[in-house]
Amino acid sequence: MDLSNATVLVTGGAGLVGSHLAATLHDVGTTVRVADDLSKGTRERVPDDVTFTKADLTDRADVDQVVTADLDMVFHLAAYTDTNFDDDRKLFEENTEMTYNLLEAMRDADVDHFAFTSSSTVYGEAPRPTPEDYGPLEPISIYGSSKLADEGLISTYAHSYGIQSWVFRFANIVGPYQRGNVVPDFIEKLTDDPSKLEILGDGRQEKSYMYVSECVSAMKYVVEHADEPLNIYNLGTKTTTSVTDIADIVSDELGVTPEYTYTGGDRGWTGDVPKMRLSIEKLAALGWEPTLSSDEAVRNGTRDLIDEIVE
Repeated sequence: MDLSNATVLVTGGAGLVGSHLAATLHDVGTTVRVADDLSKGTRERVPDDVTFTKADLTDRADVDQVVTADLDMVFHLAAYTDTNFDDDRKLFEENTEMTYNLLEAMRDADVDHFAFTSSSTVYGEAPRPTPEDYGPLEPISIYGSSKLADEGLISTYAHSYGIQSWVFRFANIVGPYQRGNVVPDFIEKLTDDPSKLEILGDGRQEKSYMYVSECVSAMKYVVEHADEPLNIYNLGTKTTTSVTDIADIVSDELGVTPEYTYTGGDRGWTGDVPKMRLSIEKLAALGWEPTLSSDEAVRNGTRDLIDEIVE
């Protein structure tokens, strides 16, 4: 699909990935509209000349306000994204309700292109590197379950109602404005007390991290080059970074040498997948590969966040 002359809606466009996506698409001539409830994102992240609507996507009336017949495509990024969220029912019901509302509104308005940010968590504890055709998919968190349910809905609308779709199974995305995950958590802890750092689990948890600008570049490339009714792609890096390595990178960038303590066990919380690395061979075969390793992505994100968090 050619995005340069398209009119698109980006839900969650005031968040980490959404705001970067909105800015990137706007810069190449796409007419971009953003819908966000601002529960996590901020209005200031949305480019000044991008149309913004504060909308609750669990409310069908709000969805009908932003999904209009003149759209060419919807990029759906709005979601509860915390794998350790404290209200499982709310996370599952509202994530799936938002997706269902959008797809129904698109069907009613004859908007027939849809992109969705899924997650590596749909795979559960799968062999690594995990390809897109791995199965069965057995998520171990409610967050992963909600994303898999969303994917099921999207598959139905792609194959039965003609809504061409792109599903992106993300690794861990890092970059500016991020809060509520390991990198900003370590920065905040070490800023408060540079002498010590508590690390959840045993520190050996090992995952792939991708820098946000590369994530957005890959999304745009796949939408423009993959043309099946339903296109599913992993987005990540070929390498991984352990939690202890993240602590080392953050400590190095802050110029501190804390003593580490560990809470123990092989995972940080119930539903945490201890080790994750996605296969990106399908993405490479399409013609796109990341330029940054997982460690480099973490270091770039750390520098961004230190500039924001440390006064």
